[in-house]
Amino acid sequence: MKIIVCVSHVPDTAAKINIRPDGKTIEKSGVNFIISPYDEFAVEESLRLKEKHNGEVIAVSLGGESHKETLRKALAMGADRAVLLKDETPRDSYAVARALADLAKELQPDIMFFGKQSVDSDNAAVGSMAAEMLGWPSISVVVKFELMDRKVIAEREIEGGHEKIETILPCVISAQKGLNEPRYPSLKGIMAAKNKPIEERALPAGQPKVDLLGMKKPPAKSPGKIVGSDVGAIPELVRLLHEEAKVI
Repeated sequence: MKIIVCVSHVPDTAAKINIRPDGKTIEKSGVNFIISPYDEFAVEESLRLKEKHNGEVIAVSLGGESHKETLRKALAMGADRAVLLKDETPRDSYAVARALADLAKELQPDIMFFGKQSVDSDNAAVGSMAAEMLGWPSISVVVKFELMDRKVIAEREIEGGHEKIETILPCVISAQKGLNEPRYPSLKGIMAAKNKPIEERALPAGQPKVDLLGMKKPPAKSPGKIVGSDVGAIPELVRLLHEEAKVI
Protein backbone atom coordinates (compact mmCIF):
# COMPACT_ATOMS: atom_id res chain seq x y z
CA MET A 1 0.00 0.00 0.00
CA LYS A 2 1.30 3.45 -0.94
CA ILE A 3 0.25 6.31 1.34
CA ILE A 4 0.87 10.03 0.82
CA VAL A 5 0.58 12.34 3.81
CA CYS A 6 0.67 16.07 3.14
CA VAL A 7 2.18 18.34 5.80
CA SER A 8 2.30 22.11 6.22
CA HIS A 9 5.14 24.17 7.69
CA VAL A 10 3.44 26.77 9.90
CA PRO A 11 4.26 29.25 12.67
CA ASP A 12 4.08 27.86 16.17
CA THR A 13 0.61 28.55 17.57
CA ALA A 14 2.25 30.19 20.60
CA ALA A 15 4.36 32.56 18.47
CA LYS A 16 3.73 36.30 18.35
CA ILE A 17 3.06 37.17 14.71
CA ASN A 18 3.92 40.55 13.19
CA ILE A 19 2.97 41.77 9.73
CA ARG A 20 5.72 43.07 7.49
CA PRO A 21 5.59 46.62 6.04
CA ASP A 22 4.27 45.27 2.71
CA GLY A 23 1.03 44.40 4.54
CA LYS A 24 0.83 41.01 2.80
CA THR A 25 3.36 38.78 4.54
CA ILE A 26 4.40 37.97 8.09
CA GLU A 27 7.75 38.68 9.69
CA LYS A 28 9.43 35.27 9.94
CA SER A 29 12.57 36.24 11.84
CA GLY A 30 12.41 35.01 15.41
CA VAL A 31 9.32 32.86 14.71
CA ASN A 32 9.50 29.12 15.41
CA PHE A 33 7.90 27.00 12.68
CA ILE A 34 6.35 23.56 13.27
CA ILE A 35 4.37 20.88 11.51
CA SER A 36 0.72 21.97 11.46
CA PRO A 37 -0.96 20.29 14.47
CA TYR A 38 -3.81 18.75 12.44
CA ASP A 39 -1.22 17.28 10.07
CA GLU A 40 0.29 15.37 13.00
CA PHE A 41 -2.97 13.42 13.26
CA ALA A 42 -2.72 12.71 9.52
CA VAL A 43 0.88 11.48 9.86
CA GLU A 44 -0.01 9.26 12.81
CA GLU A 45 -2.97 7.70 11.00
CA SER A 46 -0.87 7.04 7.89
CA LEU A 47 1.75 5.29 10.03
CA ARG A 48 -0.88 3.16 11.78
CA LEU A 49 -2.28 2.18 8.40
CA LYS A 50 1.17 1.18 7.19
CA GLU A 51 1.84 -0.85 10.34
CA LYS A 52 -1.43 -2.74 9.90
CA HIS A 53 -1.39 -3.27 6.15
CA ASN A 54 2.30 -2.83 5.23
CA GLY A 55 3.42 -0.47 2.50
CA GLU A 56 5.13 2.90 2.26
CA VAL A 57 4.41 6.34 3.73
CA ILE A 58 5.56 9.35 1.69
CA ALA A 59 5.49 12.74 3.40
CA VAL A 60 4.97 15.69 1.06
CA SER A 61 5.24 19.44 1.64
CA LEU A 62 5.16 22.44 -0.68
CA GLY A 63 7.36 25.44 0.05
CA GLY A 64 10.95 26.54 0.50
CA GLU A 65 14.09 25.03 1.99
CA SER A 66 12.83 25.54 5.55
CA HIS A 67 10.01 23.05 4.92
CA LYS A 68 12.58 20.29 5.21
CA GLU A 69 12.40 20.78 8.99
CA THR A 70 8.75 19.70 8.95
CA LEU A 71 9.47 16.82 6.58
CA ARG A 72 12.24 15.63 8.92
CA LYS A 73 9.67 15.60 11.75
CA ALA A 74 7.39 13.35 9.68
CA LEU A 75 10.36 11.13 8.83
CA ALA A 76 11.35 10.94 12.50
CA MET A 77 7.81 9.86 13.37
CA GLY A 78 8.19 6.98 10.90
CA ALA A 79 7.51 8.09 7.31
CA ASP A 80 9.70 6.21 4.82
CA ARG A 81 10.66 9.06 2.53
CA ALA A 82 9.71 12.63 1.72
CA VAL A 83 9.14 14.90 -1.26
CA LEU A 84 9.61 18.66 -1.14
CA LEU A 85 7.74 20.48 -3.90
CA LYS A 86 9.98 23.52 -3.92
CA ASP A 87 8.38 26.87 -4.63
CA GLU A 88 9.03 29.99 -2.58
CA THR A 89 6.26 32.06 -4.19
CA PRO A 90 2.95 32.53 -2.30
CA ARG A 91 0.18 30.11 -3.31
CA ASP A 92 -3.51 30.00 -2.52
CA SER A 93 -5.33 26.78 -1.68
CA TYR A 94 -6.11 26.07 -5.32
CA ALA A 95 -2.48 26.33 -6.44
CA VAL A 96 -1.30 24.14 -3.55
CA ALA A 97 -3.97 21.52 -4.28
CA ARG A 98 -3.08 21.54 -7.99
CA ALA A 99 0.57 20.72 -7.26
CA LEU A 100 -0.32 17.97 -4.77
CA ALA A 101 -2.88 16.43 -7.12
CA ASP A 102 -0.36 16.40 -9.98
CA LEU A 103 2.14 14.58 -7.76
CA ALA A 104 -0.52 12.07 -6.72
CA LYS A 105 -1.35 11.37 -10.37
CA GLU A 106 2.30 10.49 -10.90
CA LEU A 107 2.88 8.44 -7.73
CA GLN A 108 -0.54 6.73 -7.77
CA PRO A 109 -1.04 6.29 -3.99
CA ASP A 110 -3.85 4.20 -2.57
CA ILE A 111 -4.79 6.98 -0.15
CA MET A 112 -3.86 10.57 0.71
CA PHE A 113 -4.03 12.03 4.21
CA PHE A 114 -4.29 15.72 5.08
CA GLY A 115 -4.90 17.60 8.29
CA LYS A 116 -8.38 19.14 8.21
CA GLN A 117 -6.73 22.57 7.84
CA SER A 118 -3.40 24.30 8.31
CA VAL A 119 -3.31 26.63 11.29
CA ASP A 120 -1.88 29.56 9.33
CA SER A 121 -4.46 30.23 6.60
CA ASP A 122 -7.25 28.06 8.15
CA ASN A 123 -8.97 27.63 4.79
CA ALA A 124 -9.69 23.89 5.24
CA ALA A 125 -9.85 23.57 1.45
CA VAL A 126 -6.72 21.88 0.05
CA GLY A 127 -7.67 18.26 0.77
CA SER A 128 -11.13 18.56 -0.79
CA MET A 129 -9.77 20.47 -3.79
CA ALA A 130 -7.07 17.86 -4.42
CA ALA A 131 -9.67 15.09 -4.25
CA GLU A 132 -11.85 16.90 -6.80
CA MET A 133 -8.88 17.34 -9.14
CA LEU A 134 -8.10 13.63 -8.84
CA GLY A 135 -11.71 12.54 -9.17
CA TRP A 136 -11.46 10.69 -5.84
CA PRO A 137 -13.95 10.55 -2.98
CA SER A 138 -13.07 12.72 0.01
CA ILE A 139 -14.01 12.54 3.69
CA SER A 140 -13.16 15.54 5.87
CA VAL A 141 -12.92 16.21 9.65
CA VAL A 142 -12.45 12.48 10.26
CA VAL A 143 -12.36 11.31 13.89
CA LYS A 144 -12.52 7.54 13.29
CA PHE A 145 -10.97 5.58 10.45
CA GLU A 146 -11.01 1.92 9.47
CA LEU A 147 -9.89 0.09 6.34
CA MET A 148 -11.20 -3.35 5.40
CA ASP A 149 -9.80 -4.67 2.13
CA ARG A 150 -10.36 -1.66 -0.15
CA LYS A 151 -13.33 -0.27 1.76
CA VAL A 152 -12.96 2.75 4.03
CA ILE A 153 -15.33 3.29 6.96
CA ALA A 154 -14.94 6.70 8.61
CA GLU A 155 -16.74 8.91 11.07
CA ARG A 156 -16.65 12.66 10.59
CA GLU A 157 -17.76 15.49 12.82
CA ILE A 158 -20.88 17.40 11.90
CA GLU A 159 -22.79 19.98 13.90
CA GLY A 160 -24.43 18.19 16.80
CA GLY A 161 -22.98 14.74 16.17
CA HIS A 162 -21.02 12.35 13.97
CA GLU A 163 -21.67 11.08 10.47
CA LYS A 164 -20.58 7.57 9.39
CA ILE A 165 -19.45 7.24 5.80
CA GLU A 166 -18.21 4.40 3.58
CA THR A 167 -16.16 4.72 0.42
CA ILE A 168 -13.47 2.82 -1.48
CA LEU A 169 -9.82 3.44 -2.27
CA PRO A 170 -8.28 5.53 -3.64
CA CYS A 171 -9.59 8.41 -1.55
CA VAL A 172 -8.60 11.52 0.40
CA ILE A 173 -8.95 11.70 4.18
CA SER A 174 -8.68 14.95 6.19
CA ALA A 175 -7.88 14.32 9.86
CA GLN A 176 -9.52 16.04 12.81
CA LYS A 177 -8.33 16.21 16.41
CA GLY A 178 -9.48 13.07 18.22
CA LEU A 179 -8.66 10.69 15.37
CA ASN A 180 -5.61 9.43 17.29
CA GLU A 181 -2.83 10.46 19.63
CA PRO A 182 0.25 11.37 17.57
CA ARG A 183 3.44 9.63 18.65
CA TYR A 184 6.56 11.48 19.74
CA PRO A 185 9.60 10.83 17.55
CA SER A 186 11.98 8.48 19.35
CA LEU A 187 15.72 9.14 19.51
CA LYS A 188 16.17 6.22 17.12
CA GLY A 189 13.61 7.74 14.76
CA ILE A 190 15.27 11.16 14.90
CA MET A 191 18.66 9.66 14.07
CA ALA A 192 17.20 7.52 11.28
CA ALA A 193 15.43 10.54 9.78
CA LYS A 194 18.80 12.14 9.05
CA ASN A 195 19.54 9.38 6.53
CA LYS A 196 16.11 9.13 4.96
CA PRO A 197 15.83 10.76 1.54
CA ILE A 198 14.06 14.04 0.85
CA GLU A 199 13.49 14.37 -2.86
CA GLU A 200 13.38 17.95 -4.12
CA ARG A 201 11.27 18.92 -7.10
CA ALA A 202 11.44 22.49 -8.35
CA LEU A 203 8.03 23.83 -9.35
CA PRO A 204 7.11 26.78 -11.54
CA ALA A 205 5.19 29.51 -9.74
CA GLY A 206 1.58 28.55 -9.05
CA GLN A 207 -1.41 30.07 -10.77
CA PRO A 208 -3.58 31.27 -7.87
CA LYS A 209 -7.27 31.96 -8.18
CA VAL A 210 -7.26 34.35 -5.20
CA ASP A 211 -5.26 37.54 -4.70
CA LEU A 212 -4.23 38.49 -1.17
CA LEU A 213 -5.02 42.18 -0.79
CA GLY A 214 -3.68 42.67 2.72
CA MET A 215 -3.28 41.42 6.27
CA LYS A 216 -4.16 43.14 9.50
CA LYS A 217 -4.35 42.19 13.14
CA PRO A 218 -7.73 42.05 14.85
CA PRO A 219 -8.66 45.27 16.67
CA ALA A 220 -7.67 45.55 20.30
CA LYS A 221 -10.39 44.68 22.77
CA SER A 222 -12.17 47.68 24.20
CA PRO A 223 -12.01 48.08 28.01
CA GLY A 224 -14.80 46.60 30.08
CA LYS A 225 -17.61 48.73 31.42
CA ILE A 226 -19.38 48.40 34.77
CA VAL A 227 -22.93 49.73 34.59
CA GLY A 228 -23.97 48.93 38.15
CA SER A 229 -23.94 46.40 40.94
CA ASP A 230 -27.63 45.62 41.54
CA VAL A 231 -30.81 44.78 39.62
CA GLY A 232 -31.31 48.45 38.80
CA ALA A 233 -28.47 48.20 36.27
CA ILE A 234 -30.29 45.60 34.16
CA PRO A 235 -32.17 48.05 31.86
CA GLU A 236 -28.92 49.93 31.11
CA LEU A 237 -27.10 46.64 30.49
CA VAL A 238 -29.79 45.52 28.04
CA ARG A 239 -29.63 48.88 26.25
CA LEU A 240 -25.85 48.69 25.85
CA LEU A 241 -25.99 45.12 24.61
CA HIS A 242 -28.58 46.16 22.04
CA GLU A 243 -27.27 49.55 20.90
CA GLU A 244 -23.49 49.31 21.38
CA ALA A 245 -22.50 45.66 21.38
CA LYS A 246 -25.38 44.80 19.00
CA VAL A 247 -25.60 41.23 20.28
CA ILE A 248 -29.30 41.30 21.10
